[in-house]
Amino acid sequence: MEWRFDPGGAIYAQMVARIKEAIASGALAPGARLPAVRELAIDAGVNPNTAQRALAELERRELARGHAESFVTAMAALGYSGAELEAFLKNYIREKEEE
Repeated sequence: MEWRFDPGGAIYAQMVARIKEAIASGALAPGARLPAVRELAIDAGVNPNTAQRALAELERRELARGHAESFVTAMAALGYSGAELEAFLKNYIREKEEE
């Protein structure tokens, strides 16, 4: 994978975006094993902490997506439409912020 970074943005965020682009383009197969932190850091020419942060962010997003998928599936089974689910979540978030 070729790495070029914009000095105006966070390197780890650019790495996340580049890895996602590689998956979307087929250059990296979905579900394929990503390189280890040190290998990724060397390949990208970045500090290992930066590579670790990028991989952690990818993992966090994947976990969140899994939770969201489970939640939406469960709510659909309860008969919630997309619009009802959206309204439910907005109300729930507003209530939590008021606590």
